Amino acid sequence: MDQPATTGKPLSGIRVVDFTRFFAGPYCAQLLGDLGAEVIKLELPGTGDPLRLQGPPFFAGNGITWYATNRNKRSITIDLQKPEGQEVARDLCLKADVVLENFRPNVLKKFGLDYETLSKESPKLIYASISGFGPDGPDADLGAFDLTIQALGGYMAITGDRDGAPIKLGTSAFDMLAGMNCQSAILAALFQRASSGAGQKVETSLLESEVAFLANAALEYLITGKEPQKWGSEHAQQVPYKAFKTSDGWAVIGAGFQNFYEAFVKILGCPELATDPRFKEMNGRVTHRDELYALLDAEVLKFTTADIIAKLEAARVPCAPVNNMAQVFGHRQVKHRKLEMDLNHPSYGKVPTLGPAACYSSFDITEGWTAPPVLGEHTDAILKEWLGYGEDRISSLHESKTL
Repeated sequence: MDQPATTGKPLSGIRVVDFTRFFAGPYCAQLLGDLGAEVIKLELPGTGDPLRLQGPPFFAGNGITWYATNRNKRSITIDLQKPEGQEVARDLCLKADVVLENFRPNVLKKFGLDYETLSKESPKLIYASISGFGPDGPDADLGAFDLTIQALGGYMAITGDRDGAPIKLGTSAFDMLAGMNCQSAILAALFQRASSGAGQKVETSLLESEVAFLANAALEYLITGKEPQKWGSEHAQQVPYKAFKTSDGWAVIGAGFQNFYEAFVKILGCPELATDPRFKEMNGRVTHRDELYALLDAEVLKFTTADIIAKLEAARVPCAPVNNMAQVFGHRQVKHRKLEMDLNHPSYGKVPTLGPAACYSSFDITEGWTAPPVLGEHTDAILKEWLGYGEDRISSLHESKTL
């Protein structure tokens, strides 16, 4: 495929060498590509990113998850175990604005592809690292997956039903969060480089991203010394606020504040609950939550999801049905905001992708988006365009199985 059209986007002209694999790093690189950066993904010949092999399900030879993190990239295969491969990778890095990696500490150092080595020849280089635990400290050399970080970093201790088993979030949330934090750090470094002329190294990790994301749960512990508990869909300081069973499904209702609560119990036909001394104020509702929920649960169960949602929306009480994926992508607002898109590839055809989470008035962020690449699809083109390699040298690299 041709190089994506990115003229007019804020990262147009920025070159990114993406060494990353799995989820967090590739997600970060994808976000940079969305904004117009030219991203080349370095992959191992033959197998590529391990996410290509994760499945079933598979589509066009790749695991489904791989498509979630690799749009707007060009793929080049290089064997970094070979000296010739290390030389090619080094040449590419010295032509880049940003190098992104998520290996364990010091893996790239043995190949001469660490920040300290590269920045001596390319002082404007921004070198971004994502790791499991951070670049230093007693656990720096440990690997991590989103599951293990969710457990270690505290989220599983506060996720799940009251007195129930720990539950992980439904996606690799902290992989994505680490990728978003890294993207933000790269953008900040690029902004600073515009005035200082100097590059720098930026670092984040799954652990740091998760612990920083504990937010009010962390502050509850740090201020009070008490461990936050699991609340399921409930809220620690607001009642009523949770998922309610209806006669044909589930609805979430956030009616903790006084005006919402009074409207809610009126809809249920229980206006006396607004004046009951146990429940008429927020602190009483929090204190007597189980008593109140026993009453509210029984009343909400008399309604269908559509009926209770319609009545609550008319009264402007925050609420929503608990949608499955089909309902999400059939939702009128999701459709209106174009959060489902299709990308086309000349080899494997159409593949769905998710639309952008943020849009801009001065450019169309989705213009020129390209489908995730076939393994090694752009190897020869990148070597010619970025490095000026001739046919003989490229053929030699192929013959030595470096590419």
